Amino acid sequence: MKAQKLRENRVKLHAKMTKFIDEHERENGTLSGEDSAIYDKMEAEMNELTAALERQERSEKMDAILNKATSAPLVSKPEATDAVNAEKAGRFSDQYRKDMLTALRTDFRNVSDVLYEGSDANGGYLVPDEYDKRLIEGLEEENIMRALGTRITTSGEHKINIAATKPAASWIEEGGALTFGEATFDQIVLDAHKLHVAIKVTEELLYDSAFNLETYIINAFTKALANAEESAFLTGNGTGKPKGVLLDAETGVTTKYTDKIVADEIIDLVYSLKRPYRKNASFILNDSTLAAVRKLKDGNGVYMWQPALTAGETDRLFGYPVRTSQFAPEIEAASKAIGFGDFSYYNIGDRGTRSMAKLTELFAGNGMVGFVMKERVDGKLVLPEAVKTLKMKEA
Repeated sequence: MKAQKLRENRVKLHAKMTKFIDEHERENGTLSGEDSAIYDKMEAEMNELTAALERQERSEKMDAILNKATSAPLVSKPEATDAVNAEKAGRFSDQYRKDMLTALRTDFRNVSDVLYEGSDANGGYLVPDEYDKRLIEGLEEENIMRALGTRITTSGEHKINIAATKPAASWIEEGGALTFGEATFDQIVLDAHKLHVAIKVTEELLYDSAFNLETYIINAFTKALANAEESAFLTGNGTGKPKGVLLDAETGVTTKYTDKIVADEIIDLVYSLKRPYRKNASFILNDSTLAAVRKLKDGNGVYMWQPALTAGETDRLFGYPVRTSQFAPEIEAASKAIGFGDFSYYNIGDRGTRSMAKLTELFAGNGMVGFVMKERVDGKLVLPEAVKTLKMKEA
């Protein structure tokens, strides 16, 4: 398998890089100009291999998703006892899926009665459940926060109860009076922020039955939605979008330098997190930050970063899984460069289902047809103490 070969090459290169550092590093921890250039070249190769591996893994997972068996077809309009069940049953049907493709390719002139079962109030069409399921799966592979966080499907404003303070036990003398503490509670509200993605396709592609329009649209929407979601789930300000996990997370360590991280600060970050949360903890950081910490060693001289050896495993930093995101902050003054904690306490609320609509006449003059997909989603860290951040020193 290509992914496994790439994984093996990364492990070999990592061993080569660590050996090079051990043999050429000077007493003050630096490299000569010539050695630094050689190491930088190896590091660039490591970054290329990592990107290639991630790309190949995504491709293989998407192939597996798209090749999954479909549910049993329904050849007629579904019957149900109420409108809600009718809509749900209709979107599960194979006929609905086929009719959606027919509608796309016929400029929505040929819309069946089955397809109208999924029509929404704004003139769009609810995505068939088979499409919607595969889109969700694609988001889980592309979006690290959907894989790490807790996803909740909501039909309205969703309130999460939080124990703000807990009762404490106290010693009393025999016959002494009881003391009563007051436990307080709070609520986190998951609302719904609208996210949309629009694409244009040529009429030639739309009407060309040889072109796999279904896969093209799913892939394009998946990547666009995943990028926008992940950015908001990590660093969103909560205004018109979800509030990012790094904003509400508590600061565990503030670095000594504005532009550099040292090994002890990674160790301090790990132990700034309460022990119960460390059981399911992982790191989130930018690729550029990972490149900076890749050379760090612990007190025993062992490199803190270790590459994954087999499929399904993740790279590890100080023994904990590490995830990288282009949307995580880079190393710069006052930035929260690393997040560490149990990210399942970040709750993602999906409101309802996605809908898709055709943009009529907007691109008619240049032979293009537009489509837009909409979703409503929110995200919040419900327990700030479950995630700690490494914050760079202010300038």
